[in-house]
Amino acid sequence: MSETRVPQGPATSRVELPDPERSPWWELGRRLLAAMAILVGTVILVYVDRDGYRDASDGHVGLIDSIYYTTVTLSTTGYGDIAPVTDQARLINAFVVTPARIAFLVLLIGTTLEVLASQGREMFRVARWRKNMGDHVVVIGYGTKGRSAVQTLLSNGLEKGSVVVVDPSPMALADAHADGLAVVTGDATRRQVLRQADVHEARQVIITTDQDASNVLATLTVRQLNPDAFIVVAVREQENMPLMRQSGADSVITSSEAVGRLLGLSTLSPLLGSVMEDLLTYGEGLEVAERDLLVNEVGQQPQKLPDQVIAVVRDEKVYRYFDPVVTQLARGDRLVVVRPAKELPWAPRPGTHGEDKADSAAERA
Repeated sequence: MSETRVPQGPATSRVELPDPERSPWWELGRRLLAAMAILVGTVILVYVDRDGYRDASDGHVGLIDSIYYTTVTLSTTGYGDIAPVTDQARLINAFVVTPARIAFLVLLIGTTLEVLASQGREMFRVARWRKNMGDHVVVIGYGTKGRSAVQTLLSNGLEKGSVVVVDPSPMALADAHADGLAVVTGDATRRQVLRQADVHEARQVIITTDQDASNVLATLTVRQLNPDAFIVVAVREQENMPLMRQSGADSVITSSEAVGRLLGLSTLSPLLGSVMEDLLTYGEGLEVAERDLLVNEVGQQPQKLPDQVIAVVRDEKVYRYFDPVVTQLARGDRLVVVRPAKELPWAPRPGTHGEDKADSAAERA
């Protein structure tokens, strides 16, 4: 695999601050308060300088007249029944009241347009996202396990637009948004929340909350909404695995049991523990992968292949490489192999070196 060279040039830096997460209605209320401040300030200004104005009806300008004059002036109505008559009042209107009128209109009209535009834009984005959604992956719980699962999926070619995160935590929301993922905020045990994530059209669902009880309920709800989805669930306790499978999970991973075994292996044999950790770490050293059988591998023994085959998938069942059932590889088999994380010429992948997959060749035949 060729290395990517980064062009050398002058170092540049840029400060990026997070966008404030504020409700548009909060912004509207804040600007309305600013508009009211302009209104009240102008009323006080006119009332203090009331001797510089003349009312066409009685010639006297009081507090009510000041409020009336301010409202019709700032709203650009301007009936003309009250007008400045002294030079001071006219200058104040020209250099104070007129800018206040412009600011008042900008706050009201500009804010209203901004709220409507932002809401319409967000509705359009969500509608477009839902239109393109389908056959996606839903990840319930975006903690350490959920982020690691998503990173593995993305590293293996899955697009970010095909991942939807469901989590009620604001911290998880911020992390998922920072990773460029769509997020549905809410409790994944509720049907409405899962429907928002289009779980009924999902291809796979990964459930990684911190509570086994929540995982069971989420699995039951997901299975009811989508009978065909492949559900992978993480449980904390080994004893909850049968219950999780009965709830509809296709694959159950025991996190505490796996960590405990890795700790035990590292204690008994530090080198063996390092190898196991290497297998679980993506992108470095050794890697466990699944690939299709190639045409030139049909009929061969798993031990004779360039890849280190550890299992064979045949008819949706997994056989160890030494099982008599898979002594000879057949069309349609899939191989679980251990290979270098960086692809090498002797570790072929379908489509990389021009080989034909065995099942594709059979279809053409």
